[in-house]
Amino acid sequence: MIKKIIFLSFLSIVLLSNCSNKTSNSGNSTISNFDVSKKQKDEGLKLIKQNCYACHSVVTKSHDEIIAPPMVAVKRRYKMSYPNEEEFILAFTNWVMDPKEEEALMRGAVSQFNVMLKQPFIKEEIHIISQYIYNNDIEKPEWFQKHFNKEHSKGKGNGLRRGAGNRNRQF
Repeated sequence: MIKKIIFLSFLSIVLLSNCSNKTSNSGNSTISNFDVSKKQKDEGLKLIKQNCYACHSVVTKSHDEIIAPPMVAVKRRYKMSYPNEEEFILAFTNWVMDPKEEEALMRGAVSQFNVMLKQPFIKEEIHIISQYIYNNDIEKPEWFQKHFNKEHSKGKGNGLRRGAGNRNRQF
């Protein structure tokens, strides 16, 4: 009986202290979804910069300097196939955790750059990154829009690149 009282007292203290931690600086309102969302957004941006932009660079001067497609192009292609956020996050996370050529959505990018190498990423971090990518505007290189318009005019852009992108592809 005494153990039960001690446990209930401890539980009450924990619950009360947890509730008081959820108040803002003014002390009279709880943390809003906006605050939580901003924290998640900041974490997602930090992780994408740490884990993705080394290869999916936004600071290159031209398409000829890149070693992987810009993340804005990856986002566009994944959203075409997975417009639903949950499906997008699952597909993106699964690809990054175990990239395989036969499962590639960006066949032109695979032809040009080869399949992304498997990396020792933490799945939870990739999930946060994919959620960030889905829900936010992604920084793009200066040259990207002009290149995109050229490559995707008149129905191009079905995953098979013309020119150099097909140099390794066998039909």
